[in-house]
Amino acid sequence: MLGLKLPTDPRWVNLASKNIEDILTDHAYCEQKAASSCISLIQQYPEKTEMVDSVAPIVTEEWGHFRLVLHKLKERNLKLGRQRPDEYVNQLLKFLTKGATRLDHFIDRLLICGMIEARSCERFRLLSVHLQDSELREFYHTFMVSEAGHYRLFLDLAKTYGDPVKVQARWQELLIYEANIMSNLSLRGDRMH
Repeated sequence: MLGLKLPTDPRWVNLASKNIEDILTDHAYCEQKAASSCISLIQQYPEKTEMVDSVAPIVTEEWGHFRLVLHKLKERNLKLGRQRPDEYVNQLLKFLTKGATRLDHFIDRLLICGMIEARSCERFRLLSVHLQDSELREFYHTFMVSEAGHYRLFLDLAKTYGDPVKVQARWQELLIYEANIMSNLSLRGDRMH
């Protein structure tokens, strides 16, 4: 369904299960950054009415997810650690075309948001299936479903605002680019990406 060219290394979930406090911390910050990214899209492209109407509720949802993860940390007597740089997202942002038209830049931003949601969805699925802790499996299943919806929304918005054939071609380029990022990142069990 997600079309990712390179699945997550199966060892990741085993490493993540040994670093639950770090995973929950990183997850919390991912949700916060997702809300911020949506706010940024609205601020930079307020004239894109359909996007604004579609993305505004995601801001609330992602911030709610941030609060849910904070609650899960407290419930387990764990602490929210410090935010660390997200090498995955920083590498993805290099996909933005330099000197592109405003519309092309907007389409790329939507596609990158969709990619982040797709990879998060895949990772949440792994956690929802393979964690020993049944409560956390259920917790992550809920996030998986939500991220799948966001992934589709961003791709649909890109096709709404851009030529669907060109958008699909650009998405395929991004899938290949993202697979290359994934193959070069260190396998870490303390990060969502």
